[in-house]
Amino acid sequence: MVSVAIIDYGVGNLRSVEKAFAAVGVDAVVTSDKTALTQAERLVLPGVGAFATCMSEFNRYGFAEVVLRRVKERIPLLGVCVGMQMLFEESSEFGSAKGLGLLKGSVKRFSSELTVPHVGWNEVSKRFTSPLLNDVDNNSFFYFVHSYYCDPEDRNTIVGETEYGIRFASVVAKDNVCGVQFHPEKSQASGLRLLKNFAKSDVR
Repeated sequence: MVSVAIIDYGVGNLRSVEKAFAAVGVDAVVTSDKTALTQAERLVLPGVGAFATCMSEFNRYGFAEVVLRRVKERIPLLGVCVGMQMLFEESSEFGSAKGLGLLKGSVKRFSSELTVPHVGWNEVSKRFTSPLLNDVDNNSFFYFVHSYYCDPEDRNTIVGETEYGIRFASVVAKDNVCGVQFHPEKSQASGLRLLKNFAKSDVR
């Protein structure tokens, strides 16, 4: 059985995520095979680009039903970048688009007063203890590329925050569902530690 399945719905360069897991000794595969997704011990939902496009492609592949069922089965799910945004109910990007609704809240655009997209290294401040951030120092730097941020309805789901004009949710977690706004596969030692935590810790 594959330890981690990285969901391939035709969006983004997923091989770098696969290689990052391999670097920390985790058996991970990029796959669009629904059978593999139903058998994997953990799922990763990546995302690059526009929210609506990602959701459209994700639904076109018929993955929503599989992922929602697996979450009900208590399988850990990690959303990365736009993948984290897809965990929420809706996004205001290009009008309005519906997400998976696994976490309550919406996705909003940064103020026009800021340079958008927010690109580069920034700190993540821990709000709560989480297995996802075990052995990751508080205020560690991670690599971000995004124009929109998640605004959770339940503030207790915000595990880590980052400041860019406002303080926004950069790490979220509720039960077996978690997400990171940054790219852990591009975030050197701290990013690799986080991926290892997701794969090997009890994030449920």
